[in-house]
This record gives sequence, structure tokens and C-alpha cells, in this order.
Amino acid sequence: MQDLLREYKETRKMLKAQYDELRDEHTPKGYRVPQKNGKIKYIYEGLDSRRQIIGEMISDVDFVIEWMETGRRPGNRRGIERRAAYEREKPIDPVRLQSFVHRSTAGSPCNLTEWEMFQLEDALSPLTERERECYVLTHGECFSFEETARLLGISKSSVQTHVQRAQVKIRERVANSLFLVG
Repeated sequence: MQDLLREYKETRKMLKAQYDELRDEHTPKGYRVPQKNGKIKYIYEGLDSRRQIIGEMISDVDFVIEWMETGRRPGNRRGIERRAAYEREKPIDPVRLQSFVHRSTAGSPCNLTEWEMFQLEDALSPLTERERECYVLTHGECFSFEETARLLGISKSSVQTHVQRAQVKIRERVANSLFLVG
């Protein structure tokens, strides 16, 4: 990887040198272009397009170098870096959460084992009573924010705030709890 990065940096250096040569080549007779055989050829058109192409090549090489050095796409503020946070979350099947809420013991495949019940209790333990009510109603009972607000006698925005706070606390608890590993 380092060898490839070094090659890109050398390529950028050569491209910048060519770009500077083309910028300085303008003479009253035309444009001076050195040839491989040591002779100089004068041209009168096409220099601007060549400078533009070389400038674009420099920009592309800079993009690749920055990507290789930082390990992330240049200029990308909300891309894969943000998605990684969602991948760390351990989503819970709503049907399984409903079985937790109802504590049913019927022969349904969605019933939770004692260990899973303990894990859910552990994940929900840092929540306040109101956050737990809002979270369980919206995620466990599948009520909308509006329905939850009506049931609890609070505003819809309060329900949303409580659920967001609960999600943050649960995410932190899942990341730090020994009981919620794997």
C-alpha cells in the first residue's frame, strides 16, 4: 500500500512539473514544447486544453492520495462513517420486543428465553420511567409517536425526545455491558 501511495505522489509531482512547464511555455512566437529528441516545437493552439487535462489529472491524483492517506472518501462528511454507527447497533425484532412486553408463555417461536429476558432488562435498565414507557410503547407495542403521546398525556415532540434519549442510552449500554456481548 505504501509503495502504491509513493507511486501516486511521484505521479503527482511529474504532473505538476508538466503543468508548470505548460504555464511557462507561452512565447510571442507561439507555445514552446520540448520534444524527446531535444528539439523544440512551437504550437499556437491546444495548450489551454492540455493544461486543463493535466490540471484534472492532478486533481484526480490528489483525490486518490487523500483517500489512501486518510482511509475515507475525501469531502464525504456523511457517508460510510455515519453508517458505521448504525451497523454497531443491535436491532431488536419488534415481534420479540412485543413478547417481552406481554411476557407471554404461549408456544409462540417469538417467546424469549430467560437469558434474552435478562439481556433486554439489562439494556433497558438505564432508562428513566418515562423514557422506558415511551420506548416500550413505540418499539414494543408499535404505537406511533402520536398515539403514544395521547396515551401518556404528553406532546408528540416529548415522546420523540424520550425515545431518542432512550435509544442513545440503550446504544451506550449495549456497547459497554458484558451481558449484551455477541
